[in-house]
Parts: sequence; C-alpha cells; structure tokens
Amino acid sequence: MPTLLPATDARFQSVEDLHRVLEPVMRAIAAAVGPHCEVVLHDLSSRDLDHSIYAIVNGHVSGRSVGGPSTNLGFEVLRDESADHDAFGYRGRTVDGRELVSSSVYYRDPAGRILAALCINVDLTPMQSALNAIAALSPAPQAEAEEPKEVVGPDITRVLDDMISEAIASIGKPTPDMGKSDRIEVLRLLESRGAFHIKRAADRVSARLGVSRVTVYGYLDEVRRG
Repeated sequence: MPTLLPATDARFQSVEDLHRVLEPVMRAIAAAVGPHCEVVLHDLSSRDLDHSIYAIVNGHVSGRSVGGPSTNLGFEVLRDESADHDAFGYRGRTVDGRELVSSSVYYRDPAGRILAALCINVDLTPMQSALNAIAALSPAPQAEAEEPKEVVGPDITRVLDDMISEAIASIGKPTPDMGKSDRIEVLRLLESRGAFHIKRAADRVSARLGVSRVTVYGYLDEVRRG
C-alpha cells in the first residue's frame, strides 16, 4: 500500500469535526478579501462529487450553494489519493467565462484517505476592470493569459460539457472530420481530467462525438489499457 502524503498534518474523524475548526476561518478569509472571494468546504468522504459542497461563503461568485458540485479538479484528485494535491494561486474560470485565481487544501482522515477540501476562489473581474481602464489610458503589451486549470460551475453537467468542449477544441478539427485516433485522444484528455467519474459522462461524450455509447466505452478501454 502506498504511503499517503498528508495535505496537512492535522487529521479529522469527520467533515463535521473539520467544519467546526474551519468555519470561522472561512468567514474570516471571505471578510478580509471581499465579496468577490468564495470560500468552499467540499465533503469528499462519500465520493459523491455531484453534491460535495458542505459549506460555502459568497457562493454568488460561482453560483453554487450547499449541496452543489465539485469541479474537474475534485475528480482528478480522487484518481490518485496518494499524492499531495495542495495547490496555491492557480488559474480557473467560471462556466460563464470569468477568470479566477484559486487555492485548494486537502484534509485527510486518520487512515490517510482524503476527507475534504478547502477551496478559495477569487473572481478577478473587479481587478481586470480596473486594469482595463488603466490600459485604455496607457496602452502596454498584454501578458499571455495562463490556461485555466479548473472550471467552476453550479451544475456538474455544465462543467462536464465545458471539459468536453475543451478536449474537442484541442484536436483542432470539427467532430465530423475526426478519425478514430482523434476521438481516442479526446477520451484520453477527458480521462486524464477525471471526466468519466461524472454520471452519464459517456452519454454526453457519445452525443458530442457523434458515435455510439458502446464505441465510447471501447475507446475508453483502449485509453485505460494504453
């Protein structure tokens, strides 16, 4: 059995125990940063990522509430619990296109299994509006935008659809023009991001690629064997 790397030295018996410790911290972070800062505690103990949000402050940032879904990162993390998945200051975006800067810290139970995640998402829209106003007065070369690592949305199917769209776009050709190798590459990208942990993912992928559900599962078997 692999040695589990703790995201933090503290271990908790339950999400309820963790929430008692983090609830005032969540409120403090949101109050200090402002209304454009969302702070979320995800319950990952049941592995029900369609309804993982245990507590949330400033949920208007992503349009989510208690009982809402995780993101593509949640699915990726649970594919390999042995790794240290803490991440700080990475780029993300909402499903309606607003850019975020985010951080995530993962907590474990006494057995070392991932129990929960504390996630902070800061909407950059107010800052970008101010920068755009300044740039209009004093034009300067714009730095190339970093590719978002996380997609945040109130509905897990919208997150999945966005993941599928990104995978298809990366191939660089319309789906009717794709060959088998192109479609397999789409599935490889989706599998690497944990998309097939989402319910009915195969149905949505088959509809977008214009192939049968059986074909999708056949391609997925090839990806997992390879």
